[in-house]
Amino acid sequence: MRKFVLLFTCAIMANIDLITILGPTASGKTSFAAALADNLDTEIISADSRQIYRQMDLGTGKDLADYVVNGKQIPYHLIDIAEPGYKYNVFEYQRDFLVAYEAVKQKNKLPILCGGTGMYLESVLRGYKLLPVPENKELREKLADKSLEELTKLLQMYKVLHNSTDVDSAKRAIRAIEIEEYYLKNEIKQREFPFLNSLIIGVNIDRELRRQKISNRLRQRLNEGMVEEVKLLLEKGIPAENLIYYGLEYKYITLYITSQLTYEEMVNQLEIAIHQFAKRQMTWFRGMERRGFIIHWLDAALPVVEKIKCVKELLNS
Repeated sequence: MRKFVLLFTCAIMANIDLITILGPTASGKTSFAAALADNLDTEIISADSRQIYRQMDLGTGKDLADYVVNGKQIPYHLIDIAEPGYKYNVFEYQRDFLVAYEAVKQKNKLPILCGGTGMYLESVLRGYKLLPVPENKELREKLADKSLEELTKLLQMYKVLHNSTDVDSAKRAIRAIEIEEYYLKNEIKQREFPFLNSLIIGVNIDRELRRQKISNRLRQRLNEGMVEEVKLLLEKGIPAENLIYYGLEYKYITLYITSQLTYEEMVNQLEIAIHQFAKRQMTWFRGMERRGFIIHWLDAALPVVEKIKCVKELLNS
């Protein structure tokens, strides 16, 4: 297979505040970000909505070994910062991102933001002025009987804020709609977020290769003890509904452990859900381009040294 840069947009990258590396699950973005951080002597800030949780390792695909390059530990931020069962939100992510960002900048280093959670990425890159959103009991009751498919269609009617890539349970979808409704009806003035000029790099992986890697990785993680990880969380007193709220691996494995799915049903349904999740991620990133972001797409199959070369050429252009 010919290895090439998919898109290399010419641009003047003056006064860059941040490098952003994004891509769908299984694209290899984390290992690439770590190699780039090693080359530039800098640190990584994660933009993954699940990897913030402690004790949720295999199911979130933390792959912390990726942060070791040439025997060197690459510093990373916003991983393992919240207890499992907690419902972390975008407002908190913005707050914690700024703390991490300033800590890296104070070392005179150029931070690398890396992840696949579109809303987290865009909340930083667009500088949304977000506030904590209270529960809307009336709205929740109104939406309670709707299916995930119906809720997702409702969510897609909103033009600005929420990340549909992470909505894979009805409860998360209802919360997303709750957030959208709040921001539609409330004037946002109270919280400023700085504009950050970012060089955005997208890692694009061939669809069939992505599907193969997702399937292989799922089976590998199951063999490594992903079911046991979820069992341990349940044994520690985290309610099953909280784990189901996190979606994907935690949703389907919890349904299996609580005898709502057989093992084969769990694996098959989870595999399909992860493939759909990756597709939604790419849809979100393409939407970012339509909303005015310039993403420089690199082929995932390109050697790491070539990817790094492309990024440095963009930085120096």
